[in-house]
Amino acid sequence: MVEKDLALLVLDNCKEFGLKVEENLLKIRKEKDKKYIAKLSACRFSNGEAKITIDESIRNKEIYILCDVGNYSITYKSRGKDHEMMPDEHFQDIKRIISATCGHASKITVIMPLLYQSRQHRRKCRESLDCAISLQELEKLGVKNIITFDAHDPNVINATPSLSFDNFYPSNTIIKEMANNDSKIFENAIVVSPDFGAMERARYYAEIIGSDVGVFYKRRDLSRIVDGKNPIVAHTYMGSDVKGKNALIVDDMIASGGSVIEVAQKLREMGANKICITCTFALFTEGFEKFIKAKEDGLFDFLYTTNLSYIPQEIKKYDWFYDVDMSHMVAEIIDSMDKKEPLTKYLNRTNETFNTVRKSMNN
Repeated sequence: MVEKDLALLVLDNCKEFGLKVEENLLKIRKEKDKKYIAKLSACRFSNGEAKITIDESIRNKEIYILCDVGNYSITYKSRGKDHEMMPDEHFQDIKRIISATCGHASKITVIMPLLYQSRQHRRKCRESLDCAISLQELEKLGVKNIITFDAHDPNVINATPSLSFDNFYPSNTIIKEMANNDSKIFENAIVVSPDFGAMERARYYAEIIGSDVGVFYKRRDLSRIVDGKNPIVAHTYMGSDVKGKNALIVDDMIASGGSVIEVAQKLREMGANKICITCTFALFTEGFEKFIKAKEDGLFDFLYTTNLSYIPQEIKKYDWFYDVDMSHMVAEIIDSMDKKEPLTKYLNRTNETFNTVRKSMNN
């Protein structure tokens, strides 16, 4: 099948990752001289207002917008002061770039690995439904497809039932990276979920590597709210003995990191051997210094995350930190979508990963 002409519209918050996606797309298609990333111009005014201009024709092309709403390294001058762009501003830029297409694109797909406001996905009382509203906004602007990774709750797509919404998981790629780096990590292992919300993900890891699974119960103080949530009073472990085992802590994201470090400390006190932390998004909302200290204190051995959202360069220099490159998978997804091929093979690579793990363990 002949591919339709496509263009990648890569926002500044996703520039490094976008270049890797383009490089892999060219390799997949065995092309050398072609360019897929279209030229953009972004302008910020000193009062915080902005505009985006597409500097080349995208008429009748299939558009893929790449964005990272969690990139806190992007700054601009506002009233003479440096201002860090927040997720709300990044999402506004997605809408700006859609508007700049002027309706000339044949189809628009938004690739948003870290789903905007994904933690504000359901209502418990009189509170906002930010994630659902954002999906509705994109649908009204003409977006046909949303591509995301490890959504906090994939059921948020119920807000826009007619919008194509594909939620992929990096679990297989992370597991293969771990197996390649340490062939013994899955021997005598146990997968640990830091809370009940991450149990499904932990169970998948456990079934792939053939191990038991445990979980920590977060007991919270429901009488207080700190930083928008009830503070954790204690972590109580439920599961088989971890003494002498390699413990894999599996979660979707690290925010401040306090919770996952406390879980690692508990596992170390319980006699775990190697302790490996894995997550899709390492947000480091309160900096990564506490992880450096926790590593120095011997609380964990390795930390695996992906490059689907911004990671500071400073932490990449540590030999215990691994950022798993997901750009090839994103390029494969774009190529398959452009060729109108099914995406099922990217949703389930269990057999491929299972064979990789077994091969690693037998070496």
